[in-house]
Amino acid sequence: MQEKQYLMIPGPTPVPPSVVAAMSRPMIGHRSEDFAALHRRIQEKIQQVFQTSREVFILTNSGTGGLETAVANVISPGDRVLALITGNFGERFANIARAYGAEVDEVNFGWGNPVDLQVVKEKLARDQGYKAVLATQNETSTGVLNDIAGIGALVAETPALLLVDGVSGVGGIEIKMDEWHVDILITASQKAMMLPPGLAMIGVSSRAWAVIEENRSPRFYFSLPAARKALAKWNTAYTPNVALFFGLDAALDMMLAEGLENVYRRHLLLSRATREAVKALGLSLLAPDHCASPTVTAVYSPDGIPADDLRKVLKQEFGITFAGGQGILKGKIFRIAHMGYAGKMDVLIAVSGLEMALARLGYPVELGRGVRAAQEVFLRGEL
Repeated sequence: MQEKQYLMIPGPTPVPPSVVAAMSRPMIGHRSEDFAALHRRIQEKIQQVFQTSREVFILTNSGTGGLETAVANVISPGDRVLALITGNFGERFANIARAYGAEVDEVNFGWGNPVDLQVVKEKLARDQGYKAVLATQNETSTGVLNDIAGIGALVAETPALLLVDGVSGVGGIEIKMDEWHVDILITASQKAMMLPPGLAMIGVSSRAWAVIEENRSPRFYFSLPAARKALAKWNTAYTPNVALFFGLDAALDMMLAEGLENVYRRHLLLSRATREAVKALGLSLLAPDHCASPTVTAVYSPDGIPADDLRKVLKQEFGITFAGGQGILKGKIFRIAHMGYAGKMDVLIAVSGLEMALARLGYPVELGRGVRAAQEVFLRGEL
């Protein structure tokens, strides 16, 4: 059964059959009236997910390309930037800003910890000279969820713009771009949006546009003014991935049919079940409950069992793929995604496979204990 695989990583995630079917539609011209109608439909739907009245630009590149687009359009050489770091992707955001000549002031809260709002408040009170603040909604490398509403309220009291990496959160975790004072919000297609990799989606506030129009950094493909000019005609500045646009249209339909509140509740329930199962097996979670990600759970491998050995057994014997650790956590943790096109049975399969892999590697596991803990969460339906 080599073709029977269970993908439980935080991107790319499984793609629903209806989305695959949509992407298989006959190609259309990207300068046609049909594409303009498609683009307009998508815009109306994705604004609901971002909870914004502003334009959301859909660019044909990766999530990292989306982060670079945000930086390229806001940061000029010599600008001061405050980077709030809780893991690998927070570090990546900061490094992109450095590549564009920013003077980056990092506040590292430690891998596995969330942003401390009091620290941010004190930092902003001492120094009003930041051009932008970089934050990560959902730190994929650690399974930590940050308080973007709280960060947004603090940054809104300063001249700085708030740039948010929502790549592994948007679509699975609620975010209110306008209400929470997010100036640029970035996500990508291959995570909670239930698509293959290849699209970045970027919401831009009116406050951000005043900065973008005066920015001195060179930009061509990543130019938001060029994207805005094209969007006025329901077009794109450069050739889009038309098939992924078809898929995005279908994926948004699925999300809105389920109801966004139900989508967010489903992700929270899957997270709760996964975490309770892990605890029942005697394993340690990286992120504490109060800041646990609804879309990905990071778990320490037991002493004496390298995380990558555990992942190898899961993949080879049971066809289940978990993600490994990154950076300082490489080889120490594994990550279970419950993101996008994921349901209760996906979690039960993942936990059952984890139990068998642990047993195969000599860990004293009581088979069925973790599965039962997850089942009880699902039967109670409590968050």
